[in-house]
Amino acid sequence: MTSLYRATDPARRRYSGVAMAFHWAIAILVIVNWRIAESAEKLEGAVAGEVWNYHKAWGMLILALTIGRIVWKLVHPAPPLPPHHVPWERALARTVHFIFYVLLLALPLAGWLANSLNGRTIDFFGLFTIPALPVGANAELGGRIFDAHATTGTVLLLLVALHILGVIKHMVIDRDGELFRMLPFGRVGRKR
Repeated sequence: MTSLYRATDPARRRYSGVAMAFHWAIAILVIVNWRIAESAEKLEGAVAGEVWNYHKAWGMLILALTIGRIVWKLVHPAPPLPPHHVPWERALARTVHFIFYVLLLALPLAGWLANSLNGRTIDFFGLFTIPALPVGANAELGGRIFDAHATTGTVLLLLVALHILGVIKHMVIDRDGELFRMLPFGRVGRKR
């Protein structure tokens, strides 16, 4: 079965350029936005508000990119998993990717909802304002959602770490070039 995988078109084993662009843009923005939130927590007053505004705007961009990525994935399915992956690797890969999508949608939506419950709109980098959701005011519920948002953000970061460990396993132990499925260069496929 591995020889069949190696004989297939390398382009089919690699994600499309658009999928790669979505993946890396979202990955970078998630890390940047986490650092922005970490910085904002240490600030006070108007400066803290400005930094939180950037966090919210980047979060909404992550939401838009994630929706775009999901639409792209529905129209352009991902390349098949390599046949040398054992069942637990296949199950873990599918589960982690599914949870990534859930969190990448849920986190910005929860932030938007919590802001809306506190009567706040979201300034999108000074370009336009994203209105509050029509949910009414409930600062207590908004605060609880903000707390859940922060906890869920930590879960997302742990998932990122697990994803990176998987990449390292494939590059160092398996030496199967799996990282290059998501890069426009390098050799995809099992090293012999």
